[in-house]
Amino acid sequence: MSFLTKLDAACDRNNSILVLGLDPNPEMLPAQYAASHSQLTDELGDWLNHLISATVDHVCAYKPSFGFYQSLGAPGIELLEQVLLSIPSHIPIILDVKHSDLNSSSFLARTLFEQWQVDAVTLTPFAGHDQAAPFLVYPDKAAFMVCRTSNPGAIAIQDYPMPDAPLYLHLVTEVSAWGPPEQVCLEIGTSNPEVLAKVRNLAPERLILARSIWEHQESLAAIINAGLNANGSGLLLPVPQDYLSYDDPVTAIAALNQEINHHCYQHQQNQPHHHCQLWTTNVCLLEQHPQQDLILQLFDLECILFGDYVQASGATFSYYIDLRKVISNPQVFHQMLNAYAELLTPLTFDRIAGLPYGALPTATGLSMILGRPMIFPRKEVKAHGTRRVIEGHFEPGETVVVVDDVLISGKSAIEGTEKLTSAGLVVNDIVVFIDHEQGVSDRIAAAGYRTHAVLTLSDITETLYAAARIDEDQYQALTHAEQKDITVI
Repeated sequence: MSFLTKLDAACDRNNSILVLGLDPNPEMLPAQYAASHSQLTDELGDWLNHLISATVDHVCAYKPSFGFYQSLGAPGIELLEQVLLSIPSHIPIILDVKHSDLNSSSFLARTLFEQWQVDAVTLTPFAGHDQAAPFLVYPDKAAFMVCRTSNPGAIAIQDYPMPDAPLYLHLVTEVSAWGPPEQVCLEIGTSNPEVLAKVRNLAPERLILARSIWEHQESLAAIINAGLNANGSGLLLPVPQDYLSYDDPVTAIAALNQEINHHCYQHQQNQPHHHCQLWTTNVCLLEQHPQQDLILQLFDLECILFGDYVQASGATFSYYIDLRKVISNPQVFHQMLNAYAELLTPLTFDRIAGLPYGALPTATGLSMILGRPMIFPRKEVKAHGTRRVIEGHFEPGETVVVVDDVLISGKSAIEGTEKLTSAGLVVNDIVVFIDHEQGVSDRIAAAGYRTHAVLTLSDITETLYAAARIDEDQYQALTHAEQKDITVI
């Protein structure tokens, strides 16, 4: 079961969007648990177990903070493992790690997701997509990217270079391109509803975990209105930490939950009652391509740009196809995944291998749709850490289907495939979304692989021209690309 599926079920079951932090903070340990054991970790364990059993019907997730357990040394890690086992399996676990180290990402991801079976993790995004990728290999797990904190000392960094274009909003945009909404979520620390509204505007489809919202209790309604998405969901709120030291925290949590639900209801009532605005075609061609709507949507989303663009192959074209924008439009992304899936279903394979970086969100989505495990070859192998060439679990001899986005020269597809075969994997098929043609499929066939494409450049060109989406000059640009410096493998 995926993280979001489990979370949605817990929210519905308990009618709650509250997340409870399970932090073994000795300063908050209630008097009735203090000195009840000879070991501090035993006292903390009794307290945390009581909180779990008392709140299991009032929250939608638990969030242990790794740093508190780590500070207690080896007994603290043992306490964390015991706490994780005490949480009922139907309640998701978000482990608050705020991990930022590139070297240890692969090992930590395996420990958290495979050994400890947590459902989501918090990550610091400053090391870039490379550091997050090992966590995103697990399609049923999620990562909350910490894009903003509430610490006043961070303002000089987070609001740089100017309040109207702050770094934290750039981070929101950047991390949203790293994976689908099911996997890449946001953590935003603020008590300012305007900040949360700006984030929601940039990431309407992302789940937001709000932090540090209780500085101004009177702003709760505004926080909820700013953070909820158009469907009245997509927001998680923290239980105030001081509640945990109360003699009766459950009563306080229940009352808070009731207040939050009231504000959520008011938010939904205040929304305009209109139908979901889905993209629909406004043309009717006599000879329709099976993927006509998808082609027109790609153009309308400005995934096809005109100008002089240098491709990864070294060629200079008078156009550029940028499929990375699609992941920010769930409707179109879902259509794209279904089109891929139609090609993949008849093929024989054990695992899906996405080629970094453009095809990783697609491969992740296909892994979830088809129920097939995913791996990916690193674009560059680090000289530190595990030095793994391929991320994810696999066994030599297994058959892997390679998923890429666009074939231009075929160079990157073959290089990625060769990394897989060098590890003992068998690759017969490479599935792409767009084939630029110009003989690239023949070159890949000569290397021993079959190619399958959802669309060819000719499909796109003819459909756009017939639908009057492009003029004669643009049609010629797509038909006869100016190749000033093409690199042929």
